[in-house]
Order: sequence, then C-alpha cells, then structure tokens
Amino acid sequence: MFQYILVPVDFTEKNRRALDIAINLAQIGAGTVSMLHVIELIVDTPVEEFQTFYATLEEQATQKMQALVAQYTGGLNPDKLVKLEPKITYGNRVQEIIRFAEEQSVDLIVINSHKIEWDEPTQGLGTISYKVSILADCPVLLVK
Repeated sequence: MFQYILVPVDFTEKNRRALDIAINLAQIGAGTVSMLHVIELIVDTPVEEFQTFYATLEEQATQKMQALVAQYTGGLNPDKLVKLEPKITYGNRVQEIIRFAEEQSVDLIVINSHKIEWDEPTQGLGTISYKVSILADCPVLLVK
C-alpha cells in the first residue's frame, strides 16, 4: 500500500514510535522508509558565516543517523527488511519536509505530534506536525 514512507527525525526518543509504525507499514509492501533530518538554518544569515557550525551539526547528525539505522537493521527479520534511507538537509524544517516529500513522490509521511490541550487548543496550531499535515500533498499519519 505505502511503498515510500517519510519519517522526519530529530533524534529524540519520541521518534522511536513513528519509526516503528513506518517500518511496520513498509514491511507489508517491502517498501522504503526515508528518515529525514533537517538542520535548521539561522534566518537572514549567510551560510558561509556559520560554515564550521553547520559542518559540526551535519557530522553529529550523520553519526546519530547511522546509529538510528543500526538500531533498526540489527533486530529485523531478514525476510522482512525494509530499505532505510537516511537523509540530511538544510533549511526550514516544514518547507524541507514538504519539498522532500514532493520531489521524492512520498506515499505517506509519519510524523510525531502531541496532544492538543482542550483549554489551549491554539497552542498546537503552529507546530511542525500541524503545518506538515495541512501542507503535504500526500497522506500524513500523526503519531502521538
């Protein structure tokens, strides 16, 4: 059903559940899961000004991404392996997630969300997961 699934990751423990769900869905159709980490750029500042800073962030993200992939490929049944693709990009997180999903023809985005509080419902309207769910052209599964 879903051949190409995108999971935005920020390397926090909350990503585990979204990745578990995405991998289980991808196993059904021997699909692919891309794990996308976006390094947020400092607004209105030339990239060259912070090149060393961004290089350090990318190196750290690469190491964390490799460890994340290893966690999932080590314990899976070989007959049910899915292709895991680690991706790192720069920019605005919402825009990059949407751009990636469109350019790669992603079938589903699985993204962490949070519970909206009844007494303050507008607090959750500015979140990345809310924006992605509204702007994406493909289905979005919000994981709470």
